[in-house]
Amino acid sequence: MGEVECRVLGGVEVLVRGRAVDLGHARQRHVLAVLLVEVNQPLSAGKLIERVWGERAPRSAVSTLYSYVSRLRGSLSTAGAGLRLARHSGGYEAQARADVIDLHRFRSLVARARGARDQEAGELLRQALVLFPEGDAFPVPDTPWFTHLGEVLATQRQAVELDLGDVLLRQGREAELLPRLLPAVAAQPYDERLAGQLMLALHRQGRTVQALEHYQSLRRSLDEELGLTPGAAVQHLHQQLLGAGGQAVRPPEAGVRPEGVVRPEAPVPPVPHVVPVPPATTDAHVASGPRAAEPVAVPRQLPLAPAGFIGRRLEREQLAKAFGRIVVVSGPGGVGKSWLAACWAYEEAGRFPDGQLYADLRGYDAGAEPLPPSDVLRGFLEALGVRADAVPEDQTAREGLYRSLLADRRALVVLDDAYDAGQVLPLLPGTPTCTVLITSRNRLSSLVVGHGAISVSPAVFDDRHAGELLAERLGAERTGAEPEAVASLVKYCAGLPLALSLVAARAAAHPGFPLAALAGELADATGRLDALDTGDPAVSLNLRAVLAMSRRALSAPARRLFDLLGLVPGPDAGVAAVASLAGVPRGRARLLLAELESAHLVHQHVPGRYLLHDLVRLYARECVASDEAGERADATARFVDFHLHTAYAAIELLDGAHTPFKPERADPPAPGCAPWTPPDFTAAHSWFAEEHACLVATQELALSAGLHVQAVHLAWTLISYQLGAHRLPEYARVWQTALTAAERQPASVPRILAHWRLGHFHALSGRHSEGLDHLHRALVLAEDAGDTAGRAHIHRTLARIWELHRDDRRALDHATEALRLYEELANPFWLANQLNAVGWLHARLGEYAQGRAYCEQAYTLHVKHGRPGDEASTLDSLGYISHQTGDHAAALGHYREALAQFQATGDGANEADTLAHIAETLTALDRPNEARVAWSQALDLYRSQDRAADSDRAEAALAALPLE
Repeated sequence: MGEVECRVLGGVEVLVRGRAVDLGHARQRHVLAVLLVEVNQPLSAGKLIERVWGERAPRSAVSTLYSYVSRLRGSLSTAGAGLRLARHSGGYEAQARADVIDLHRFRSLVARARGARDQEAGELLRQALVLFPEGDAFPVPDTPWFTHLGEVLATQRQAVELDLGDVLLRQGREAELLPRLLPAVAAQPYDERLAGQLMLALHRQGRTVQALEHYQSLRRSLDEELGLTPGAAVQHLHQQLLGAGGQAVRPPEAGVRPEGVVRPEAPVPPVPHVVPVPPATTDAHVASGPRAAEPVAVPRQLPLAPAGFIGRRLEREQLAKAFGRIVVVSGPGGVGKSWLAACWAYEEAGRFPDGQLYADLRGYDAGAEPLPPSDVLRGFLEALGVRADAVPEDQTAREGLYRSLLADRRALVVLDDAYDAGQVLPLLPGTPTCTVLITSRNRLSSLVVGHGAISVSPAVFDDRHAGELLAERLGAERTGAEPEAVASLVKYCAGLPLALSLVAARAAAHPGFPLAALAGELADATGRLDALDTGDPAVSLNLRAVLAMSRRALSAPARRLFDLLGLVPGPDAGVAAVASLAGVPRGRARLLLAELESAHLVHQHVPGRYLLHDLVRLYARECVASDEAGERADATARFVDFHLHTAYAAIELLDGAHTPFKPERADPPAPGCAPWTPPDFTAAHSWFAEEHACLVATQELALSAGLHVQAVHLAWTLISYQLGAHRLPEYARVWQTALTAAERQPASVPRILAHWRLGHFHALSGRHSEGLDHLHRALVLAEDAGDTAGRAHIHRTLARIWELHRDDRRALDHATEALRLYEELANPFWLANQLNAVGWLHARLGEYAQGRAYCEQAYTLHVKHGRPGDEASTLDSLGYISHQTGDHAAALGHYREALAQFQATGDGANEADTLAHIAETLTALDRPNEARVAWSQALDLYRSQDRAADSDRAEAALAALPLE
């Protein structure tokens, strides 16, 4: 394998020329394991902490993580390993060829085997199994992420064993296979694929009687233990053996699995962002961005696996024909569409080596508008490896890039809860190698007619399957003891899986209660969910009755929390936000959420974050609407204030004390609200990333609740995160909401602020005239209000916009006016920044003496009054001026000092540009070898940032350098 080997399968180890590198203690190794699993993918510190420590993260987790990475870097550097731990803004990335890591090599071998002929496929699968030792797939700490990964890897290894068995059978090597099959079948007696392999191997060895006996044993076990019958594939094989008459039975064709087999129960989806790299891949190939001809990230986006799936044999047989097709699973709410789709997706995840994309389209979510396709495309593109700032703003361009990245790839796209075909059409990959699985309450007939989609319509359960679901959840002994009560429960639930699951949860919570008592309680519940449209009034009636019964069974505090959750506007909510919503301590909120979760009224879809099924949320909204208006208003205020005050604390860590238009805090927060204070920059950035969708929804809640000041302030707290993540559509959305709120306030500052930010958005989006219109409105308002700081900030933005529009002279006019206004204010930070801006624009116009004078003044102010790193941009400007005036030695000094500061603050974009400037200056100094190093470093960063034009420029400069 070469000089470097990285191992994560069965243990974490790095070998350099056969010698192990000292990776430190176990927890430090676990940090490296996470980075290796997602090699060449930046990970935020927040994600690393969650994965390594789970909910047991120490208060000092960020600093501890930093020290671990620092030690690992030292060990790897000393050993000369071809593995680099790079720091990014807010996180880290392991940079290496993916094929030096056993996990990625394993997956690459398996992917190659699936497209190879039997002889080559068998050898590739054997090589994969050699990499993956028996026993624990990933013996690491018991955190949700590592547990999830271990289950994934165990499932993948088992699939390789099965694939190798098929190959050996096709090659007539059943004698070699039998010793492996016997213990495997004993360990997994219900796996029909294993059973079929064993039956065929026994038959081929002249032991047909034993093969038939094994089928009978399998049939009895399935019937007695699970109440099931063998699948169609095994039954067909049994019939072939009965009529074989000594003739050999033909094994499955290469690459084809028998349909209808039972695979390991609810396999867990693979971990996100694993990038298998073909063996011949070069370093340059790995580092490059997601262009059409190069590998992209392999997303694994399926949510947590559903449990206890039963029945649906007909629907699963229909889905077995789905590969390479569009499938629409339609039916009323609560019928189990998502349940069916998720279980099938998990069972067949191995058939999609290029990944699984998933999106909840919120088509029928009572608390939110359907998700726009453009938002979904952004998420999919980022999951496929496209950096946020490289996602096209144009919808057509997004669709084209999405389809290009999926061209000829075997991927699964799951679109859950679609509203109509118009929402879905932009998300279709357009390639027969991909499978699209859509769930909707709408039949989406146009997809069936116009795109050849398969239509699958799961019905409510019949009495037998409904009874089986209750027996599976409660135990056959309990349900068998009260058949009449079970029949009543089945009747009242009308065969709706959601209702049956809620009843089962209620009964399971009280194992000593007779089921007859629950049936009697349910019989007394009346009413209906007026807004619910399942297409069946009886189902609507009984679902509401089931929900009412579940709610009544809660303790009074949990019942109150359930009602209040009807106010939550976003897709989910974290524990801290829920605690403030209810006005209780976080520990108490966790206990109440656990009670709701045990009743199946909430779902913890990721650790610490909870959501409600859309039908349950609808019911919760109805319940909270009947509560006291004052209680609703107080809870809304607490929920809004939690997000606002936490965001205040976070933005101060991100932006410091001198952010323009910084509003006064609406202190104190509402009584009972307990905001969180992030400990450092990394935690603040991670919080914004995790809560972004909730913050946007909470701002709209604030507007609808008449909390207009909070609505504007929430928009202000999102400026840095949304611009840094290049989330321009959301940026526009929050500022449009903010403008509506601002216009309902007498003060002029909120309106100035909203027009300023909307002008900035339009300019960044290429709508120059609209941007200028908003900015001039803001300027008039600021002048009327006598707001000197506001006028200065707006002129500064106007200068930047004219610079983007390539009118440097007009830009300089606005920058000079901004400088004049800043000189009236006692803020040296603002003044220093503007002196640099004026100096830079003079330099762009070729007026180098004036430019240097302004920039030197800016540098002096930054050194005297600023924070470490504030002067980096000014040093870069001074370097540019020195280079342009022929003082290359001085330019090199300025650039190198600026580079060190950009690296220290994690500013990767400016780091890359400054490396390019250094390379240009070294070339001018006739130092081509050093220039080559600087250009190569810049090129690596440009590629990692998907800056295609800058990458091309760096490549051209490298090619033009003379060889020494």
